[in-house]
Amino acid sequence: MASTKKKRQTKHRGNAAGFVETRGRTGRNRPEVAPTKGRGKGGARADRFNKPPSWSSALQRAVIAVAIFVAIAIIALHQPPAAAIALGAFMVLLYTPMGFYMDSYFYKRRRNQAAAAKAAPTKKAKT
Repeated sequence: MASTKKKRQTKHRGNAAGFVETRGRTGRNRPEVAPTKGRGKGGARADRFNKPPSWSSALQRAVIAVAIFVAIAIIALHQPPAAAIALGAFMVLLYTPMGFYMDSYFYKRRRNQAAAAKAAPTKKAKT
């Protein structure tokens, strides 16, 4: 006859705070996990925004936006593909410098705000 004996299962019981703990060694202190890149909150985002703007990034963004526009113009608006592509080429020529100068404006503004924050002394609260 086949054995029908199963391993004994324990119930998942919550603690006083209503938190259900997992099985195993739940009472131990977990070791601190070192961050992989050593950055704080939003570190990758801050690094991306601290890079100066480039024409290649502006061109890449313009091409992506125009590709989406051309696809929508052909599929949803039933425009002829030649007309949609011609309009898309014009839009790339328009969006690229517009995106570059907008990026450079925000880059300079962010850099000036960071310099002002470093130069300004911290104010103490009155008690």
